[in-house]
Amino acid sequence: MTPPSEKTTTDTGSAGAEAETAVRLRVDGTDVEVPAGASVLAACVSAGVDTPTICYAETLTPVNACRVCVVELEGSRTLIPACSRVAEDGMAIATDSERVRHSRKMVLEFLASGVDLSQADDLAPWLDRYGADADRYGPDRERMNEPVRIEDELYIRDYDKCVLCYKCVEACGDDAQHTYAIAVSGRGFGARIATEFDAVLPESACVYCGNCVAVCPTNALQFKTEFDLRSAGDWRPEEQTVTRTVCSYCGVGCNLELHVQDERIVKVTSPADHDVTSGHLCIKGRFGWQYVHGS
Repeated sequence: MTPPSEKTTTDTGSAGAEAETAVRLRVDGTDVEVPAGASVLAACVSAGVDTPTICYAETLTPVNACRVCVVELEGSRTLIPACSRVAEDGMAIATDSERVRHSRKMVLEFLASGVDLSQADDLAPWLDRYGADADRYGPDRERMNEPVRIEDELYIRDYDKCVLCYKCVEACGDDAQHTYAIAVSGRGFGARIATEFDAVLPESACVYCGNCVAVCPTNALQFKTEFDLRSAGDWRPEEQTVTRTVCSYCGVGCNLELHVQDERIVKVTSPADHDVTSGHLCIKGRFGWQYVHGS
């Protein structure tokens, strides 16, 4: 996508060619301009409007799974997903209408009623903003209630926290790893992210890059080190430091972010805006840091 400040022009630099690359629309009464092909979400960002997202990430293909980013388009019968709808000239978008607020509240309530969002830190402010109250569905509402899957010492799967955002599937597939080790299995409330034939991770096609862990918005996938510390009541992110360095295993130049607590690395991430990794790593960069502690 061409950034707004780098509009494509012809060799002559004609104003006409430059204008063809721009789309003009209105978001909440503010006129904005974005590059041709940009999404409505990008237009919202240009207008300074904060929009909730779950299944969207800048490094992944939008899949329209969560529908929490919906906005109202003037003249449209239905609300539209901001993350994937391409912005068009003359659009008039409302991001805080009664229809939008009601839809977002319902989506968040439905999610919170069936799964545990207690570790979905980015969603907590939106739950409060829209007054989403999952408890109004009663104590007998259906829940996942599945035991945490611990099959190795690298990362765990907690389906009680999974909102089926598909981000892990996209990261495992065309958008990053091209391993295709996981996909959605089952239907309705029984749908799960699963390996082929529901094989345990060590016997599946998983290469343990951990890119699925990196994009998970609810901590349904998390480092085993983090899980153990949380279980012991000793996970203290507010006291952790994050240091950026370069992976020492090869010459690609992947950047690592070392999360350190009590002078020990507790997990490793990579910056999403890094031009080498785009937030993605291999098994060595993501999990191969134990040697630092001599273990």
